[in-house]
Amino acid sequence: MKYYCIGIKGTGMSTLAQILFDLGNEVSGYDDAVGHKFTQDGLEERGIPIYYDQNHEIDKDTIVTYSVAFKEDHPEIQRVKNLGLQIKKYNEIMGNVIDMFKSIGVSGTHGKTSTSSMIKHILSNTIGCNYFIGAGDGYASSENEYFVVESDEFNRHFTAYHPKYSIITNIEAEHLECYKDIDDIRDTFELFANQTSKFVIANGDNTEVKKINYNTRVIFYGFEFNNDVVIKNLKLEKNGSIFDLYIKEELYGSFEVPLFGKHMVSNACAAIIMCKQIGIEKEDIYNLLKTFKNAERRFAIEKIGKTIIIDDYAHHPTEIKATLEAAKQKYPDKRLIAIFKPNTYSRTKDFADEFAESLQLADKAYLTEIDSNREKQEEYPGVTSQIILNKIDNAELISEETINKLDNVEESVICVMSCAYVENLINSIKNYIVSSYSEENIE
Repeated sequence: MKYYCIGIKGTGMSTLAQILFDLGNEVSGYDDAVGHKFTQDGLEERGIPIYYDQNHEIDKDTIVTYSVAFKEDHPEIQRVKNLGLQIKKYNEIMGNVIDMFKSIGVSGTHGKTSTSSMIKHILSNTIGCNYFIGAGDGYASSENEYFVVESDEFNRHFTAYHPKYSIITNIEAEHLECYKDIDDIRDTFELFANQTSKFVIANGDNTEVKKINYNTRVIFYGFEFNNDVVIKNLKLEKNGSIFDLYIKEELYGSFEVPLFGKHMVSNACAAIIMCKQIGIEKEDIYNLLKTFKNAERRFAIEKIGKTIIIDDYAHHPTEIKATLEAAKQKYPDKRLIAIFKPNTYSRTKDFADEFAESLQLADKAYLTEIDSNREKQEEYPGVTSQIILNKIDNAELISEETINKLDNVEESVICVMSCAYVENLINSIKNYIVSSYSEENIE
């Protein structure tokens, strides 16, 4: 088969393109973003062509899929329609692919990528697995039995999936441009859960998760004592987190993860249960979790002199709070600077109060202007980053050109948070840090 992916550098689309290629298909794609994105690394490794104009030919038997960030009037979408090519939704294609395997669907408002990545790490190093992880990380082989798939609720994408096993890490208000309210969101997760054929592993500490009417077997996990699997004796230390897992009040094992924050321990618990349920030995799970490295842009740490830069995909108030708390766990003696690049006008409008509350965990907060590739500002009059800034003491607007607003960088940990493109912003921060140090201190 031949596939053409429009918006191929998007996290989900890049992952799908890599998987289709690995399964023996001919794949190419288009993107507006000419600059480098980390999501294109896997595409380039496979030699998948990426086009940036409308001057290349596309075979008539090619199946086209495109990112929701691309509107119907985009020149490349108009071109493929005029060519009469078959167009399919990307989640429909993905659903057809994973139905070929024993699929593990990992869903939740937060934690999908980290949890999927832990399961992938354990299975890849034991029995082998295919995986679709929305950090531009995908691989498939017809020889593998299991397929780990990050199952995104945006636009109800995951309703096209019918996994054998699934996880629900949590349910919160999010993507309110796609859903009416929290009840609508929960109902959609319920549909996903009940499309699972074997069992669901669900966060029993989350109120909305507990409200679901499950028609399949469910295993609840969390910190609360009434869960089937309970996390106890948690220690949040500078080098990671240590905890015990009890199953039906009996100690299953003690685990160490090089991850930070209570939320990451919860994600690790879900991954451990899943791997145990499909037959992975406890010793293998324990040893492999100790060597786990999180996905791209998930609490990615870089040190320049005494300054720490953390690049994180956090783009929801709950995620920002978790990232800042994790930074305090690892660097308790450093000043904490938060730099947040809001994504989409609708999310900024819907969660302005909550964003402000989370960002106040930092000693100093900065925001850039809103980045949005699927919404137009004129559709949201008056919605700018200023509506968050107005609610925070000691906060400022910042950009690549005004990066010198940063102060006391030598003693700080700087958390850059967004689901939008931040590579240029981080490079500006790095250059400013280097210029702020004397040569002997930067080495």
